[in-house]
Amino acid sequence: MRTLRIGIAGAGLLGRLLAWHCSREGHAVHVFDPAPHPHPAHDGHGAAGFTAAGMLSPLAELDTAEPDVAARGWHSIAHWRAIAADMGEQIGEHPLPPHFAQHGSLMVAHGPDLGAARRVLSRLDRPQALLASAHTQHAQPQALSPEQLHALEPDLHGSSGPLHAWLLPGEAHIDTVAMMQALHDGAPGVHWHWGTPVQQVTPGCLWLAESLTAPSTPTTGSPRTFDLVCDVRGIGVRPSLPVRGVRGEVVWLHAPGVSLRRPVRLLHPRHRIYIVPRPGERLLVGASELETEDRGPVTLRSAVELMAAAHSILPALAEARILRLDANLRPALPDHRPHLHAEPGLLRLNGLYRHGWLLAPSLVDEALRALALPGLPGLPDQPDTRPAPTAHTA
Repeated sequence: MRTLRIGIAGAGLLGRLLAWHCSREGHAVHVFDPAPHPHPAHDGHGAAGFTAAGMLSPLAELDTAEPDVAARGWHSIAHWRAIAADMGEQIGEHPLPPHFAQHGSLMVAHGPDLGAARRVLSRLDRPQALLASAHTQHAQPQALSPEQLHALEPDLHGSSGPLHAWLLPGEAHIDTVAMMQALHDGAPGVHWHWGTPVQQVTPGCLWLAESLTAPSTPTTGSPRTFDLVCDVRGIGVRPSLPVRGVRGEVVWLHAPGVSLRRPVRLLHPRHRIYIVPRPGERLLVGASELETEDRGPVTLRSAVELMAAAHSILPALAEARILRLDANLRPALPDHRPHLHAEPGLLRLNGLYRHGWLLAPSLVDEALRALALPGLPGLPDQPDTRPAPTAHTA
């Protein structure tokens, strides 16, 4: 296979994953992004991948998503496992590779909310869902007694009585910030053009806007030609796609002495919050999903509701310290399904909505194979039978 010159518009999760893989395959890769640097911004204007909690929960997402999302999610877990292992081999034990764990996840509900929890569980038990995850050999949610829950997560219990609990085997979680940084740092030979937005993408060509940080770079409307260009700009793609931003919010906590190995979702008629463990005695609390493109700081109401709900199932959080509150916008299309378009000289990926980390490897792998390029590590080279994403036009 000949070496290609590849231009990527966007340095979020999709852009970094494409750059990491294509550079390792020997291609000459250039990535263009309006951000001033590769690190988290914490002001709502950086890549949404930094703000995500990193839950890889194909089964749990069937509460709101179609069965093919679950099928893609199981594939993505296999890819993330292989990518994390590959990074571990590259850098050895020091520093450690990005944290990836596959211990399953938990769903819990307070005693009076059992009815609402059962309605959610019924959506996870559809015949289509079983079909979508059949190849994984994972069971459906497993009900846990209070004693079984205590054996798995001793600190997880209701503040006013026992919790109803279910284990979702096979689900996983990943340290999104560490993985975003590792995809950047571990991409050999990639040329990163920070502070350089892309105005337009056509087959084989990226049209650059005026650089925000380096006046010597090409000015407005300057074309850069490549053998292949990849448009993964999220909401920056507008007006080419009818993408909107959906606001998500998370609270970062430092919780020394609090033990939690698995992501936890609270099933509640009003609050659907999650708690996700991170290395360094940190926890992420989130799940606010707001139909607004406001990039401002987290509101008092959201912060109080998230932390109060988390404290109600993990009372040991009472003395946890609030490190920061983050908000960002997830790119979503009208039907909440991803967009994948591949043709000679052009690849477009967008609209991953709330499923960015769950879907990204599966979609990138499919797109690369559609372009007759080697796919991501983690799965055998075989025909892909997953349903195709929806095509969209402006």
